[in-house]
Amino acid sequence: MKYLSIVLAVLLLTCFAFAADIDGKWSGTITGMEIPIEFTFKAEGQTLTGFHIVSGTQTAIKDGKIDGNNISFVAELEMGKFAHKGVISGDTIKMTYDDGGGQTGEIVVKKAK
Repeated sequence: MKYLSIVLAVLLLTCFAFAADIDGKWSGTITGMEIPIEFTFKAEGQTLTGFHIVSGTQTAIKDGKIDGNNISFVAELEMGKFAHKGVISGDTIKMTYDDGGGQTGEIVVKKAK
């Protein structure tokens, strides 16, 4: 039982340490359109908060979740709600977005140094 408690504590700490890696500013482009895009993320446990900036407009992200190296959130823009799903790999996040009405695409961002 003692060893199980230690293993669980290490796994929990590892999860929180990994989640902290997303905190900060990320920038890149919307693939195929080469439109600059920025995100500022903050992880608190499994909750992801932050901002989405495209074409000079900043929008708070909603319904943000982080599960290991997977993230998801919604950005409500003038043209509609865009659901984002992504995978963190080191200093890169590869995401897809979907407005639920046929507009989909990919975004690649890198963490600002």
